[in-house]
Amino acid sequence: MRADRVFAYGAAAGLLGDLLLGDPRRGHPVALFGRAAGAVERVLWRDHRGWGALHAAVCAGGAVALGAAAARAVRTSPAASVALTGAATWAVVGGTSLAREARSIGRALEAGDVTGARARLPHLCGRDPQALDADGIARAVVESVAENTSDAVVGALVWGAVGGVPGLVGFRAVNTLDAMVGHKSPRYRRYGWASARLDDVAGWPGARLTAVLATLAGPDPRGAVRAWRADAAQHPSPNAGPVEASFAGALGVRLGGTLSYAGRVEHRPVLNGDGRAVAPDDIERAVRLSRQVGLLALGVSVAGRFLTRGRTS
Repeated sequence: MRADRVFAYGAAAGLLGDLLLGDPRRGHPVALFGRAAGAVERVLWRDHRGWGALHAAVCAGGAVALGAAAARAVRTSPAASVALTGAATWAVVGGTSLAREARSIGRALEAGDVTGARARLPHLCGRDPQALDADGIARAVVESVAENTSDAVVGALVWGAVGGVPGLVGFRAVNTLDAMVGHKSPRYRRYGWASARLDDVAGWPGARLTAVLATLAGPDPRGAVRAWRADAAQHPSPNAGPVEASFAGALGVRLGGTLSYAGRVEHRPVLNGDGRAVAPDDIERAVRLSRQVGLLALGVSVAGRFLTRGRTS
C-alpha cells in the first residue's frame, strides 16, 4: 500500500480514536516520554546552551528514531502500518482533552463558580489562576484553545503528512520538550534555549495552517485576516501570534494583554483591539472553531500527502 494511503487511513483512524476516547487516563505515551526526558535532563543539565542542545538532540532524536524503527518493522504489512499510524496519531493529538477541559471551565464560569474555574485552569494552561477574574479566566481559556489547536492537533498532522510516524512522534517530542524546558526561568534560560528554538521551527507550518483554516472556518473571515495582519507580529511567540490573532478576529473578541505566568507578570500586545472582551460562552465558540480547524487540517494534510505521492519502500 502506498504511504499516502497509509497516512490517510491511519490519521483518520487516529483522529476518530481521539474523538471517541480522548487521552488515556494512565500510561499516556507523551507522559512516558516526559519522564524519559526528565531522566535525561537530570544527567545532562548544565547552565549552558550546548548541554541544552544535546538534551534536545538526544530526546527528540531518540523519539524520531523509535518511530522510524517501528514503521520499518511493519512496512511489509499494510494493515499493521495503518494501525501503527493510527495509534501514533491518537497518541500525539489532544483535541478531545483540550475541548473537554475548556468546556469544563466554561460550564463553571456560566454557573458563576469562579473558584471551580480557577481550580480547573491549571489542567489547561500555566497561567496563575488566582490572579484572574471570570473574564480573565475566559480569555485564558480561549487563548489556550487557539494555541493548542495548532500544537496539539494541526502541527502533528502536518508533520505526520511530511514524515509519517517519525514525523508525528518527533513533532510531539519537540513540543513536549519546549513545555518542559523552553520557558525563560533562571534554570532553563540557557539550557532550554535549543528546545524552544526547535519548537519555533517545528511549529511554524502548523501555526500558519491553523491561522488560515481558522480564517476560512470562522464566523468572521475578514476580521480574522485583519487581526492577523495587524497584530500577530507583535506577539512574543512567532507561532502563537498568528493563531491567537486569527481566532480573536474570527470570533470577534479581544485577546492578549496583561497575564501572570509561572510567577511573573507579562504585558502582551492586545490582539484584535476592536473586539469585545471574552465572555464565558465564547469558550464553546472557540472549541467549535477548534474542532472545525482540526477536521480541515486532516483533509489538507491527507491531500498534501497524496499530492506528493510518497510510496512505502
